[in-house]
Amino acid sequence: MALEMKVPSPGESITEVEIAQWLVEDGDYVEKDQAVAEVDSDKATLELPAEASGIITLKAEEGDVVGVGEVVCLIDTDAAKPGSDDKGDSESKDEKSAEAEEKERQESTEDKKDSDKAAAKTEEPSKSSTPSQKQDDTYATGTPSPAARKILDEKGIDSKDVMGSGRDGRVTKEDAVEAKASMGTPGTGARGEERKKMSMFRRKLAERLVSAKNDTAMLTTFNEVDMSPIFALRKKYKEEFKEKHGVSLGFMSFFTLAVIRALDEYPAVNSMIDGDYQVSYDFKDISIAVSGPKGLTVPVIRNAENLSFRGVESEVKRLAIKARDGKITVDEMTGGTFTITNGGVFGSMLSTPIINPPQSAILGMHNIVERPVAIDGHVEIRPIMYVALSYDHRIIDGKESVGFLVAVKEALENPEELLMDGDIKRSLEL
Repeated sequence: MALEMKVPSPGESITEVEIAQWLVEDGDYVEKDQAVAEVDSDKATLELPAEASGIITLKAEEGDVVGVGEVVCLIDTDAAKPGSDDKGDSESKDEKSAEAEEKERQESTEDKKDSDKAAAKTEEPSKSSTPSQKQDDTYATGTPSPAARKILDEKGIDSKDVMGSGRDGRVTKEDAVEAKASMGTPGTGARGEERKKMSMFRRKLAERLVSAKNDTAMLTTFNEVDMSPIFALRKKYKEEFKEKHGVSLGFMSFFTLAVIRALDEYPAVNSMIDGDYQVSYDFKDISIAVSGPKGLTVPVIRNAENLSFRGVESEVKRLAIKARDGKITVDEMTGGTFTITNGGVFGSMLSTPIINPPQSAILGMHNIVERPVAIDGHVEIRPIMYVALSYDHRIIDGKESVGFLVAVKEALENPEELLMDGDIKRSLEL
C-alpha cells in the first residue's frame, strides 16, 4: 500500500512551506518516525518525520514551495526491508554479476585495440618551429623582454595592459618597473562566485526587515550603562546561583527585569499599531534574539513580568538550546510585545537595531568595554555598555523613548534597590 505523506501545518498562520533539504534519496527504505526532510516556513525550519516504514518515493524537489496538506512523498508500506531477500534473489544477483564481469572484459579488450591504433598515429614526426620562427615570436610588437616579463608576472600585470616604449612598441624593463595595476584589472587570485537561492525563512526575514524600515517612523536613541554593580553581584553570587538553580546568572535576566520595570512606567513602548488604533498590553511577552543554524530567530519569554531572575535565566537557556538545535517551534516564536537583542556577544560596540514588527520598540545590548569615566570629579575606569532603543515614532514620542531608556539605565546601575527591593538573597532565591 502506498501511503501519501502530506505537509502538516506548522502553525495557524502558515499556508505553505519550502522543501529545504531531503534527508533521504528516492527509493530509500525509511523507518517510521525517521526524519526524511527539512522544511522551511517563514518562521522556522522543521523536520518532517516518516509516518510509516517502507520504500519512499519523492514527489517534490528541494527548493519547491508546497502548500500545507500537499503530498510531498509516497511510502510503499508493503516493500520488504533491504537485507531480507531470499536465496532466489541472491542467485539472480550472482548471474547479473557474472554478466557484468564478462561485459567489462570485452570492453577492456576493445579499449586496448583503440589504444594501439592511437599510439601508431602519434609515432609520425611532428613539425617544429625553426630557430628563426622562435626569434620572430619572441620579439613581436609589444612583447616584453624577459626581464620585463618577470617583473610584470611578479606584479600580476598582463603585458597587453602596458604601453611599451622600446623598438616596435616592445615593453622594456623600465616600462615594467613603472607599470601599475589598473583598479579594474583582476588580480591573480581566485575570483569565483556562488549563487544559491535563499531559504524561505531568510527571504521572509528580509521582507520583514525592509517592511519595518519602510512602514515605520523608526528612530534610535542611545545611552551608556555602568555595569560595575552587576559585575559585583555576579562575582559574588554566580557560583551559588548556578549550584542551586542549574543555570548561570547572566546579563539577560538583569536586562529583562529592567525592561519590565521600564515598560510599567512607559506603557506606550509596550504597544502596537493596528490600522487607526493603538493596542496596549498589560502583559510583557519579551522576545529575545537568538542566533540559530538557519539565522536569527526570536523566541518569546511569555509573561516575563511574573518571572524571577531564576525564571528568566531558565527560559533563556531553554529557548536558546532549542533554537541552536533547530527544534524551536513556531508557537514559541509567535507574538512578543518587546524585543531585546544582544549584539555584544559578537563584539558589536554600537548599532541601531531594527524593530521586530508589529512591535513598536527594540532594545539593543552591546559589548562591555572598560572606559575612562568621570566619577565625582575624578576619572575612573569602569565597564561600560552602550545601549540603543529603536522605536516607532508614530506612537512613541521622544520624551517616552528617552525616559524609557533612562529607566533601564537606572535599574541596571542600581539593581539591588530597583530590581531586588533591597533583598538580594530573596530575589536570587538563595
